[in-house]
Amino acid sequence: MRNCSVVTEFILLRIPHTEGLETMLFALFLSFYLFTLKGNLLILLAIVSSTWLHTPMYFFLCELSVFDIFFPSVSSPKLLFHLSAISYAGCVSQLFSYHFLGCTECFLYTVMAYDCFVAICYPLHYTVTMSHRVCAILAMGISFFGCIQATFLTTLTFQLPYCGPNEVDYYFCDIPVMLKLACANTSTLEMVGFISVGLMPLGCFLLILTSYSCIVFSILQTHSAEGRRHAFSTCSAHLIAILLAFMPVAVIYLQPTPNPSLNAAVQILNNLVTPMMNPLIYSLRNKEVKYSLSWQKKLGPSFSHSLF
Repeated sequence: MRNCSVVTEFILLRIPHTEGLETMLFALFLSFYLFTLKGNLLILLAIVSSTWLHTPMYFFLCELSVFDIFFPSVSSPKLLFHLSAISYAGCVSQLFSYHFLGCTECFLYTVMAYDCFVAICYPLHYTVTMSHRVCAILAMGISFFGCIQATFLTTLTFQLPYCGPNEVDYYFCDIPVMLKLACANTSTLEMVGFISVGLMPLGCFLLILTSYSCIVFSILQTHSAEGRRHAFSTCSAHLIAILLAFMPVAVIYLQPTPNPSLNAAVQILNNLVTPMMNPLIYSLRNKEVKYSLSWQKKLGPSFSHSLF
């Protein structure tokens, strides 16, 4: 990536309109961050240490927990400790890491929805369709395409010259605020970024809705009222998690005129709250994970998607 800039560092101005609230926000954000780390580390511990959880569904949950540990770590340290200065290379790295993890999580949510679709709608073909080889290919594929997307967006942003203002009106380096500092016309790049950032989550979201629509249709054909109740409860919880992940992207990157205050509040939801909620929604409500965390005796074999 070629650096045409005379700017060697940027100054992060943190969250707009929060002067005097630093101590309260520090305590709040730190508690979010610590709960996120604890919840996701517990899930990793439960899945790695329990052989009966070594199934495709828990493999993807394990991957989600890894991303949910790293994702808030991209911006939280500087947010928590009010570190305002960040080098040019650090800003590039932060923007790339944020979009790599965010894009990869979008793809991962899609794969997890497909995994549920196969398990519920085609249970007899599940072990073949979601074999270890297929899961490994899907895991590598989503990381590869997430890297491609993040590389494209980072190159798009930092191919511009930054030769004047270096105060970022935000608490971390992201595309909308960085383009405002560029010493060049950014209208074309804003449109390209708008299409790139907007179409990818939209496509994933539509695929997820398709998968869950098929799941709901399949559930309605079952005769067990208890099974339908548990399935609908789980599907609704998963959809809430997905909305928490995708709605901030739509608000931040698809609005015609960026609003720093609104974007900061929504980004906090995306960076800290959603990764904290995912263990509760996807895993800690699951009796198999709770059983593993309780260190009781091993249960007999059960269907890998018994949360339904």
